[in-house]
Amino acid sequence: MNNKTVVTHNGSFHADDVFSVAALKRLSSSFKLIRTRDFEIISKADIVVDVGGEYDPETDRFDHHQRGGAGERENGIPYSSFGLIWKKYGVEICNGSQIITNAVDAALVSKIDAVDCGYVDGVYNGVSLSQTIGMFNPTWQEDSHFDSCFNEAVDFASRILNRFIASAEGEINAKDIVAKAVEKANDPRVIVLEKFTPWKKMVHSLSDNALFVIYPSSNRWLIHTVPIELGSFEDRKPLPKQWAGLSETEIQNVTGIDDAMFCHNNLFIAGAASFESILKMASIALKT
Repeated sequence: MNNKTVVTHNGSFHADDVFSVAALKRLSSSFKLIRTRDFEIISKADIVVDVGGEYDPETDRFDHHQRGGAGERENGIPYSSFGLIWKKYGVEICNGSQIITNAVDAALVSKIDAVDCGYVDGVYNGVSLSQTIGMFNPTWQEDSHFDSCFNEAVDFASRILNRFIASAEGEINAKDIVAKAVEKANDPRVIVLEKFTPWKKMVHSLSDNALFVIYPSSNRWLIHTVPIELGSFEDRKPLPKQWAGLSETEIQNVTGIDDAMFCHNNLFIAGAASFESILKMASIALKT
């Protein structure tokens, strides 16, 4: 990748070409980037992204605008240039982990591809990441150059991509920790983590009985409800109604626990200063 020439189209840009360049930058920041539609320059490039009318991973041609596109995933989401780059280089970008590569594809890459290709299931209500990237383009009232705006968008996309990879890695590495906590729980309804790790997916996949998860956070202990399904705001069992919105003295008086600290008004999380006290709060919540 070092000292290679990467070409993408000039002018207005979208999330797929921006994220494609951001992904390649995780492999090397020393390549030369040219934004053009000049076919003579394109033909001499080492890597071509989102322009050129050709998809050939063997020669590093990653366009999807040609007749027939460049294929689609098993779930029907077509590949844009970002997905094609990820398909070839994703594992290398993710330090050899196919699991992390797949997780980032599901959470980020396929979503960018779907929006770029007009795939209905990938279009969101509200502001999407693809729209946000698009807003880096200069408006008709601005004198900014497209290339400099593109570079700003790539810097932004690089930070986003880095966080998606870190998040996927953290979630995958947390699986064993959460699985062991579920296995050794004294009460299968209350899962205790010795330190915070992403837990929702694993708890849902491993336990139908878990109602609360306990973990430390910033010199205190928290109890968190388990939602009925991932992404839902409805819980298998909410915290007691009489705790809603209380803090410090108020919740201490209601619970009878001297170091109880707070309970969210929506009854999904509460805290106490000590582990012993958060266990008492869990015991009360189970009986309510």
